[in-house]
Amino acid sequence: MAEEGEVIGVHSVEDWKKHMEKGNNSNNLIVVDFTASWCGPCRFIAPILAELAKKMLHVTFLKVDVDELNTVSQEWGVEAMPTFLFLKKGKLVDKLVGANKDELQLKIVKYGGEKYSRL
Repeated sequence: MAEEGEVIGVHSVEDWKKHMEKGNNSNNLIVVDFTASWCGPCRFIAPILAELAKKMLHVTFLKVDVDELNTVSQEWGVEAMPTFLFLKKGKLVDKLVGANKDELQLKIVKYGGEKYSRL
C-alpha cells in the first residue's frame, strides 16, 4: 500500500474494487489517472500528478494502466490517455482528457475542497 501523498498504482480488479469501496465510504476526492506506458503525454503529466499528491494529502490519487486493467478502463468509458476521473462517494463528478496541468490542478482544487486551494 502506498504512503499518504503518493500516487497509488492499481494493478488488479480486486485492488480497484477495494479503492472504490473505500471511496464510497468517504467524502474525500479520488483522482484516477488512466494511463499507458507507451503514452507520451502520460509520461509528461506523471511527475506533476506526483507533486500534487504530495501537497494534497486528503485526496486519493490512483493510477490505472489501461493495458493492464482493460476491463476497468472500458467500464469507465476511457478512450484516450491520459484520462482523469474525479470521483466522490463512488460517483463521477468530472472528467479530464489530456495532459493539461492547469486544468487538472483546477479540477482537483474545485472538488477537493477549500483546504487545497493554496497550491
